[in-house]
Amino acid sequence: MVIRPELRARVARWSETLVAAAILLAGLWLSLRGGWFFAALGGLVLVVGLSLLIGAVRRLPFRRGIAAPGLVEVDEGVIRYYGAAVLGGEIALRDLVEIRLLRLKGRGHWRLRNLAGEALLVPVDAAGSDALAHAFTALPGLDMGAVSAALAHVADQSDAVRTVWRRPG
Repeated sequence: MVIRPELRARVARWSETLVAAAILLAGLWLSLRGGWFFAALGGLVLVVGLSLLIGAVRRLPFRRGIAAPGLVEVDEGVIRYYGAAVLGGEIALRDLVEIRLLRLKGRGHWRLRNLAGEALLVPVDAAGSDALAHAFTALPGLDMGAVSAALAHVADQSDAVRTVWRRPG
């Protein structure tokens, strides 16, 4: 079976959300089969599917096509960016004090600043940048809804800067 490339790209972006929705529907179907056992089992599958769906929808803005040079890697609490055109770097999650989302030269960037004042610029559409969504959830007080809204805002503006998170205290 041959699938058009543009359709494949669109479905690939939504794949996590579609799988979560399928699990949710399977739980609904199972709970309506009748009897207390299937109702309880279906309810459990419904809860799992709903939690997966919420997480998938929150991570959806992070899933972008690869348009920027470089590679993002998150490993053992450290964010690394290997830049192709500019220098990369690494920054530990435990040392992060601020995350800003800004637009430079028509492209969105994460600006990660640590305790020493050093900053790392990571393009939002670099390969592997969707792993940042998982890394950012470990930060205290971070609102993923605000991060998603900031991603949408920066995508619409020509030159925008938005502080997404600051370390409390």
